[in-house]
Amino acid sequence: MPIRPENRARYPANWKTEIRPAILDRAGNCCEGSPDYPDCRAANGQQHPITGSRVVLTIGHLDHTPEHNAPDNLRAWCQRCHLNYDKGHHATTRQRTRAAAAGLQPLFSESP
Repeated sequence: MPIRPENRARYPANWKTEIRPAILDRAGNCCEGSPDYPDCRAANGQQHPITGSRVVLTIGHLDHTPEHNAPDNLRAWCQRCHLNYDKGHHATTRQRTRAAAAGLQPLFSESP
Protein backbone atom coordinates (compact mmCIF):
# COMPACT_ATOMS: atom_id res chain seq x y z
CA MET A 1 0.00 0.00 0.00
CA PRO A 2 1.36 3.42 -0.75
CA ILE A 3 2.85 5.34 2.12
CA ARG A 4 0.54 8.20 3.03
CA PRO A 5 2.23 11.61 2.78
CA GLU A 6 1.60 12.35 6.46
CA ASN A 7 3.42 9.12 7.42
CA ARG A 8 6.50 9.40 5.16
CA ALA A 9 8.64 10.89 7.95
CA ARG A 10 7.95 7.77 10.05
CA TYR A 11 9.86 5.57 7.59
CA PRO A 12 13.66 5.41 7.60
CA ALA A 13 15.68 6.95 4.76
CA ASN A 14 16.77 3.48 3.60
CA TRP A 15 13.21 2.10 3.28
CA LYS A 16 13.18 2.05 -0.54
CA THR A 17 16.88 1.33 -1.06
CA GLU A 18 17.55 -1.38 1.55
CA ILE A 19 14.64 -2.51 3.72
CA ARG A 20 11.94 -3.04 1.08
CA PRO A 21 14.31 -4.77 -1.38
CA ALA A 22 15.60 -7.07 1.39
CA ILE A 23 12.05 -8.20 2.28
CA LEU A 24 11.14 -8.77 -1.38
CA ASP A 25 14.35 -10.77 -1.84
CA ARG A 26 13.59 -12.87 1.24
CA ALA A 27 10.12 -13.56 -0.19
CA GLY A 28 11.43 -14.50 -3.63
CA ASN A 29 9.42 -11.57 -5.04
CA CYS A 30 6.20 -13.41 -4.13
CA CYS A 31 3.52 -12.88 -1.52
CA GLU A 32 4.46 -14.44 1.83
CA GLY A 33 0.84 -15.20 2.68
CA SER A 34 -1.28 -13.81 5.49
CA PRO A 35 -3.08 -15.54 8.38
CA ASP A 36 -6.26 -15.94 6.31
CA TYR A 37 -4.38 -16.95 3.13
CA PRO A 38 -1.20 -18.66 4.40
CA ASP A 39 -0.48 -20.44 1.12
CA CYS A 40 -0.67 -17.35 -1.10
CA ARG A 41 2.43 -17.06 -3.23
CA ALA A 42 1.19 -14.58 -5.83
CA ALA A 43 4.15 -13.35 -7.90
CA ASN A 44 4.94 -9.66 -8.19
CA GLY A 45 3.89 -8.22 -11.57
CA GLN A 46 1.93 -11.34 -12.55
CA GLN A 47 -1.80 -12.05 -12.61
CA HIS A 48 -3.07 -13.04 -9.17
CA PRO A 49 -4.21 -16.69 -9.33
CA ILE A 50 -7.40 -15.96 -7.36
CA THR A 51 -8.38 -12.34 -8.03
CA GLY A 52 -7.03 -12.00 -11.56
CA SER A 53 -5.60 -8.55 -10.84
CA ARG A 54 -1.97 -7.68 -11.50
CA VAL A 55 0.02 -8.26 -8.32
CA VAL A 56 1.85 -5.30 -6.80
CA LEU A 57 3.69 -6.52 -3.73
CA THR A 58 3.73 -4.20 -0.76
CA ILE A 59 5.53 -4.49 2.55
CA GLY A 60 3.25 -4.78 5.57
CA HIS A 61 4.07 -4.17 9.22
CA LEU A 62 2.59 -6.88 11.42
CA ASP A 63 2.20 -4.38 14.27
CA HIS A 64 1.10 -1.48 12.00
CA THR A 65 4.02 0.63 13.26
CA PRO A 66 6.17 2.16 10.48
CA GLU A 67 9.05 2.79 12.88
CA HIS A 68 9.34 -0.94 13.68
CA ASN A 69 11.29 -2.24 10.70
CA ALA A 70 12.78 -5.45 12.05
CA PRO A 71 12.59 -8.17 9.37
CA ASP A 72 10.40 -10.38 11.57
CA ASN A 73 7.80 -7.56 11.71
CA LEU A 74 7.65 -7.12 7.92
CA ARG A 75 5.93 -9.21 5.24
CA ALA A 76 5.77 -8.99 1.45
CA TRP A 77 2.09 -9.15 0.60
CA CYS A 78 -0.15 -9.00 -2.45
CA GLN A 79 -3.09 -6.61 -2.33
CA ARG A 80 -5.52 -9.31 -1.16
CA CYS A 81 -3.35 -10.45 1.75
CA HIS A 82 -2.36 -6.93 2.81
CA LEU A 83 -5.86 -5.48 2.72
CA ASN A 84 -7.29 -8.51 4.50
CA TYR A 85 -4.63 -8.39 7.24
CA ASP A 86 -5.23 -4.66 7.76
CA LYS A 87 -9.05 -4.73 7.68
CA GLY A 88 -9.44 -4.18 11.43
CA HIS A 89 -6.83 -1.44 11.45
CA HIS A 90 -8.53 0.27 8.50
CA ALA A 91 -11.92 0.12 10.21
CA THR A 92 -10.52 1.80 13.32
CA THR A 93 -8.76 4.48 11.27
CA ARG A 94 -11.91 5.11 9.22
CA GLN A 95 -13.96 5.50 12.40
CA ARG A 96 -11.49 8.02 13.85
CA THR A 97 -11.36 9.98 10.59
CA ARG A 98 -15.14 10.23 10.38
CA ALA A 99 -15.43 11.24 14.03
CA ALA A 100 -12.78 13.93 13.59
CA ALA A 101 -14.54 15.25 10.46
CA ALA A 102 -17.76 15.47 12.47
CA GLY A 103 -15.95 17.41 15.19
CA LEU A 104 -16.22 14.64 17.77
CA GLN A 105 -13.55 14.09 20.38
CA PRO A 106 -12.57 10.60 21.60
CA LEU A 107 -13.90 9.69 25.04
CA PHE A 108 -10.66 8.10 26.09
CA SER A 109 -7.12 8.95 25.14
CA GLU A 110 -5.19 6.27 23.29
CA SER A 111 -2.38 4.48 25.02
CA PRO A 112 1.04 4.88 23.37
